Amino acid sequence: MRAQIIRIMAIMGVIFQFSPAAASPQQQLANDFEAFFLQRIAEEKVTGASFVIVSGSDIVRVGVAGYTDTSQQLAIDENTTFRVASVSKTFAAGLTGVLVSEGQFQWDDPVTRYVRDFRIKGDSNQVRIRHLLGQSTGLIPHAYDNLIEDGVPVDQIRHKFGQLSYICSPGNCYSYQNSVFSMIEPVIENTTAQSYASLMESRIFRPLDMKTASVGYEAFITNANHAEPHVKVRNGVWRTVKVLPNYYEISSAAGVNASALDMGKWLMAQMGSHPDVIRPEVVQDLIRPRVKTQREVHRRFWKEMLTDAHYGLGWRVYQLGEHTIAYHSGWVSGFRADIAWSPEEQIGIAVLLNAESNSISELTTTFWEMAFASQLAREDTKPAVMPIAAIGQ
Repeated sequence: MRAQIIRIMAIMGVIFQFSPAAASPQQQLANDFEAFFLQRIAEEKVTGASFVIVSGSDIVRVGVAGYTDTSQQLAIDENTTFRVASVSKTFAAGLTGVLVSEGQFQWDDPVTRYVRDFRIKGDSNQVRIRHLLGQSTGLIPHAYDNLIEDGVPVDQIRHKFGQLSYICSPGNCYSYQNSVFSMIEPVIENTTAQSYASLMESRIFRPLDMKTASVGYEAFITNANHAEPHVKVRNGVWRTVKVLPNYYEISSAAGVNASALDMGKWLMAQMGSHPDVIRPEVVQDLIRPRVKTQREVHRRFWKEMLTDAHYGLGWRVYQLGEHTIAYHSGWVSGFRADIAWSPEEQIGIAVLLNAESNSISELTTTFWEMAFASQLAREDTKPAVMPIAAIGQ
């Protein structure tokens, strides 16, 4: 039923676009999504939220709702920074891809070549750089996430990797990681002699004009215009809580902060707006399907659309029928984030919440239902083309 309603809305939007003052298809999509976004945020009583819609090299719409915290003193705006959590992995992949393209190291290099004390219970040399970012190290999923949650320093966690055994050969199965993923940081730092955060700033944020994006706990809490985290208490009310520094220990996996406007610029870069920063062929390599992620097709809201799912390098690759999108989600205490874009249609969206609300999946999937229904509606309204042989008969 929801899909039918969305399709009717899309068809009506196409009909209206034939009037002189009609919005473009992209603007109509933004109008429809923003109405749904504001409705769901209000219904869920989410403290604060923002989104950005991008078409190619243009930001079509930045939408905002709510406040930075429950005191309602500061409204969310396009520059309010949120924690993007595991969406940080897309930035790690982008930076790594740039360095690979420059010859700093290669995707198939063993991690041990750059981090000599990296040890696994087995042949450590089997783990390649591409396995770190491709979630295919062959190690038990979410290794030592419990220690990250407990605030154990990352150096202590990495010393425990020697206790991990392979559950499959690297590259042959999907095993999502955070602490193991973060091994890309010492690889980069030992190769370039620069810190991960400073490289992200100089090679990604600054050249893309992502003015409020940053890496790390201190950078987040010292920004006056940042969203505070919220969790739902027993009576269903969202409560403001403290920003936890634990996942900032693994910056590449979960340490980026950004506003909706920043995320729009990151999306445009994926679509080729800044080949001087990240070349299209680098991005295409990152979003090439590598390991199958079968369980993803059963995710709530997504399962009605997903026909296949893989992980690339720092990006998930979802098949929505005949359409392919690159996607990633993020979740840390008090925050949710989504980013997704279509290489074929050159449209994308990012959604940021300062609350642990599952409505984010509904928002993102509804956007893609609207986007692809709008495309189908435009095709349906095209005038029929008479075959050449029939002309003059």
